[in-house]
Amino acid sequence: MIKRCTANNFNDIFEVINDGASAYKGVIPADRWREIYMPAAELKVQIDEGVEFWGYSQDDRILGVMGIQDKGDVTLIRHAYVRTSHRNLGIGGKLLENLLSLTDKPVLIGTWSDAHWAITFYQKYNFRVVSDEEKNSLLNKYWRIPKRQVEASVVLAR
Repeated sequence: MIKRCTANNFNDIFEVINDGASAYKGVIPADRWREIYMPAAELKVQIDEGVEFWGYSQDDRILGVMGIQDKGDVTLIRHAYVRTSHRNLGIGGKLLENLLSLTDKPVLIGTWSDAHWAITFYQKYNFRVVSDEEKNSLLNKYWRIPKRQVEASVVLAR
């Protein structure tokens, strides 16, 4: 079942993100990896800045989360993670399809350039990788991330 997460789901969101992010260890630049990939304080800031999380649950346990953020003229898909024990079961696709149904605006997704599995996943849903020039412009306009992360990222658009 997919439902919008509430404040009561904060700990579940935190757990799913940090478990799912383990896929990036050894893939993204070492200077961007943290053992707690997204600290609770950072997650709180993301929510306070308008990221609305949706969760995929089974037996009352959240197995995957994905955020959506309205940025005026575009919608961002943010922080898409599935528990490592439940990867490759279609959870991410169900979450993405749900979030795409919530907007009629252009949708942008940022991810790590070396996360080839993530890029391939989004391309299955008709997202295209934008040029480096466009990527830099979009990341600087719609995201608040460090310059080093901009260098190591891609943006996909639909």
